[in-house]
Amino acid sequence: MPESATPVTFPPAFLWGAATSAYQIEGAVREDGRTPSIWDTFSHTPGRTAGGETGDIAVDHYHHYREDVALMAELGLSAYRFSISWSRVQPTGRGPAVQRGLDFYRRLVDELLAHGIRPAITLYHWDLPQELEDAGGWPERDVAFRFAEYARIVGEALGDRVEQWITLNEPWCSAFLGYGSGVHAPGRTDAAASLRAAHHLNLAHGLGASALRSVMPARNSVAVSLNSSVVRTVSQDPADLAAGRKIDDLANGVFHGPVLHGAYPETLLAATASVTDWSQVRDGDLAIINQPLDALGLNYYTPALVSAADEARASGPRADGHGASPYSPWPGADDVAFHHMPGERTEMGWSIDPSGLHDLLMRYSREAPGLPLYVTENGAAYDDKPDPDGRVHDPERIAYLHGHLSAVRRALDDGAEVRGYYLWSLLDNFEWAYGYEKRFGAVYVDYATLARTPKSSAHWYGRAARTGTLPPATA
Repeated sequence: MPESATPVTFPPAFLWGAATSAYQIEGAVREDGRTPSIWDTFSHTPGRTAGGETGDIAVDHYHHYREDVALMAELGLSAYRFSISWSRVQPTGRGPAVQRGLDFYRRLVDELLAHGIRPAITLYHWDLPQELEDAGGWPERDVAFRFAEYARIVGEALGDRVEQWITLNEPWCSAFLGYGSGVHAPGRTDAAASLRAAHHLNLAHGLGASALRSVMPARNSVAVSLNSSVVRTVSQDPADLAAGRKIDDLANGVFHGPVLHGAYPETLLAATASVTDWSQVRDGDLAIINQPLDALGLNYYTPALVSAADEARASGPRADGHGASPYSPWPGADDVAFHHMPGERTEMGWSIDPSGLHDLLMRYSREAPGLPLYVTENGAAYDDKPDPDGRVHDPERIAYLHGHLSAVRRALDDGAEVRGYYLWSLLDNFEWAYGYEKRFGAVYVDYATLARTPKSSAHWYGRAARTGTLPPATA
């Protein structure tokens, strides 16, 4: 997109953050009482991840957290979103906390606050304790109640110092990639189970939000982060529009319906009736799920392009782990085809379309008027390599960030209550089933030495964070 001659400036209170997740960066998988999560099991199963790579060491943030917080402060970040490893705090997913596990997060929070950085905690970023999966995992109702107990434990430990809380990150991935397509942990392929998991994740959000509020100061904010898809159709033909509605229900309505509106879309229930009777939804569940939110997190990477199946293009479907994956069974949507989006792509093969972020923010301004919005993930993977002088130049990522942050500014101008932006990700890290071959970080990590080197995009983003104004994309 052409660069505007007018500086792109943000409100003084706008949060400039970066985000990570526990299994992707912490390492130390057997230290201080931590036991395996589903991602430990999955990554150690042959054939599940690229090169058989695991998060056993990752980037060893567990031992490098002070260095990493110092980097954030040096860059000028005002906020840091990280997740808690459930099995580090509650190894079996039940019972009392392991204080040594909680102590790591206490130290991390203290270090952030000492550097003037606002911590934002995500309670669940896909790493279910393996013992809970052995008992049936998210398709079983009991896990939602175990999550509420866990939320209470963490809220009691850190709620006095952490004001921003997120119950779940991208429950779509947990349900549909974990239990439907099997490309994410725990690797199960059962369409009906994926829909049960979706409901129980929603229930966990509601129960967890109530548990947090019961033990934390009223000033604290409770949210959920959704990877809601921007679903576009190849034409305005009624069959294509029907296909778009079906995917919108399965990607978005299945979560924001009960969370924001207290009901699943009737069109979703009808489309999936051959897969499940939705008996997993019991009396009272929807009221529990429909807790008042203090904010909503939105994660955006790329839009989805769909049509009715008989309109499929020869290019075929697009591999994508964020809302439009041909690897997901999309229960009840066998008559829908996915298409490649035109234009430039990241190393993930995802098309670059900042307008989708603007559209997403404006949609949720309509879905939940007045509700504060945060972009809790947005970023790009590129094939970053150090120059002979040791510096890492990534102009493509700078252009990506400039485009997407400009889209956020346009949404603000159009009335969206956007309060902050969290870059995905602070550090290069373990990119789930892709192992270490995809680099999303603003900070380059040499996986052999664990040395950290801020890329040119980190310095660019730091200037934006310190000044509240986007530097030129060519900076």
